[in-house]
Amino acid sequence: MTTYSRILGIIFGSVMLLLAILITLETLIRKFFSLSLGGVDELGGYAIAIAAPLAFCVAMVEQSHIRINLLHMRLPTAPQAVLNALATLSMGLLAAFLLYFTVQTVLDTQMYRSIAQTPWATPLIYPQAIWLIAITAFSVAAVLLSFKALLLLFKRDWKALNRQFGPSSATDELEAELADLEQREGSRL
Repeated sequence: MTTYSRILGIIFGSVMLLLAILITLETLIRKFFSLSLGGVDELGGYAIAIAAPLAFCVAMVEQSHIRINLLHMRLPTAPQAVLNALATLSMGLLAAFLLYFTVQTVLDTQMYRSIAQTPWATPLIYPQAIWLIAITAFSVAAVLLSFKALLLLFKRDWKALNRQFGPSSATDELEAELADLEQREGSRL
């Protein structure tokens, strides 16, 4: 699953980098030549819609999303594990709902042959099909992780549930940062 999220993270980063370059180019052309490429805002909307689910997937797989664990860390191991499983299951349900909504939107777009109300008049089926692929990528990861959490919950493997789906402690985050720093300093030599 780590390789999966890494690939999606690279795609996310590439899309955002291309968008940043395009916006910079548009800004420079407007400033120095009083011209516009036209449609950069439209492409930006498509890029965000496509990249957001990829970022959701990376955050879910890498457990890098923000959690408020003020009470969570004070609970015994079993209730922590149950909350971690519920959090993961709720993300799986959200992903399934988003996938359903996206499929319905794409089917409606296809049926009505919808086009963007912009100068380019883009047939919306193209960006929405890519959006559907991105939502599917997030949904696959979220549902697979939900099943894994559910399996651990039924096994009552509280430690594994907390280790795999719980928020990182301050000590864990410090150790990860120190290991990353050590790796970066070692690569400079």
